[in-house]
Amino acid sequence: MTTSISDTPADLIRAEAQALGFDLCRFTDIDESWPAAGRLAEYVAEGRHGEMGWMAETAERRAHPRAMWDQARTAIVLGVNYGPDLDPLEILKSPTRGAISVYAQGDDYHDLIKSRLKALARWLQARFGGELKVFVDTAPLLEKPLAERAGLGWQGKHTNLVSREFGSWLFLGSILTTLDLPPDPAERETCGSCRACLDICPTAAFPAPFQIDARRCISYLTIELKGPIPREFREALGNRIYGCDDCLAVCPWNKFAQAGREQKLAAREALREPSLVELSRLDDPAFRALFSKSPVKRIGRDRFLRNVLYAIGNSGDADLVVEAQRLLDDPSPLVRGAAVWALGRLLPDAEFEALRAARLGGETDEGARQEWFLLPQGEKVRIPPAPDPSAAAASGPCPTAPARP
Repeated sequence: MTTSISDTPADLIRAEAQALGFDLCRFTDIDESWPAAGRLAEYVAEGRHGEMGWMAETAERRAHPRAMWDQARTAIVLGVNYGPDLDPLEILKSPTRGAISVYAQGDDYHDLIKSRLKALARWLQARFGGELKVFVDTAPLLEKPLAERAGLGWQGKHTNLVSREFGSWLFLGSILTTLDLPPDPAERETCGSCRACLDICPTAAFPAPFQIDARRCISYLTIELKGPIPREFREALGNRIYGCDDCLAVCPWNKFAQAGREQKLAAREALREPSLVELSRLDDPAFRALFSKSPVKRIGRDRFLRNVLYAIGNSGDADLVVEAQRLLDDPSPLVRGAAVWALGRLLPDAEFEALRAARLGGETDEGARQEWFLLPQGEKVRIPPAPDPSAAAASGPCPTAPARP
């Protein structure tokens, strides 16, 4: 890297960041008030964070960047472009294939960005001194508002960051430092009257522009939610089995986006459009092998197969019945319950009722049993009591199973 005697510290830091593989590097001071804290408090108070209890638990630490570290003076905010080379919406036209969010088709960005942040931090401290701390989005720091203040982009109506240069496709990382660095101008919100991201959402997760209810968001439902996904959202999942890119992909600013240059973040061929059949056959070791170094691995095999089975149910392909029926014997009640729902979507009524009569007696998990008796609207019909596990083998078909709604 060549430098000039006229290069400022900010110029040198930007050059080093680019050499390390960051696509954007900008600065903001953290002296001013932090309106994002008020928005977060309202979000949590309204319960829109769902089961993400850590958001409530760390709300005070998210109230201001200095709540994380009161000696910090400047935030260095960095972005890595992960723009896809294909339209993420195209996979939705292939119902027997699984749609995995773009960000999760390559290696886990947390590991990559954190290692680069640490490398930049070591160089920064050696060159300019001062103290510093590095953050990726696993830490309680509101990085999107920070990125907006630093001028990397603005939070669009879908609440995600939009960049003039890279559209919707930026991973963020931050360094807080005791150094005083001149701030860059903040980015101005430039969504105008556009509603594309709001209108495309399959589950109506945006109660208003610039607001999101995670409890309705497919990314939350398929990744963060541990139990069965509420029935009202299952059909809307389509073939999305990990995350959702709809609101990102439809943004008109993506016309300026470009494919990411980091090969470790590029989509693996096996994860671009994986077969639902092959995914449904994953045991735990195979799941871990397929998703090695991938963020998908953190939800575990059972939750992932839950998502795959909902996609099978939405496929409309009767050839997938055998895969769902096989998973009625899975050790996980979460998987068994999802298999019931998939079969209820794919089988003719008479075949489903016969299967219920044959299988219900051996099912002892209450949640999985309820799946056999839920109406399409999610209302329950009367459910016979669960059998005694010790007598399950001898219980046989349930002769009093009510007719399928």
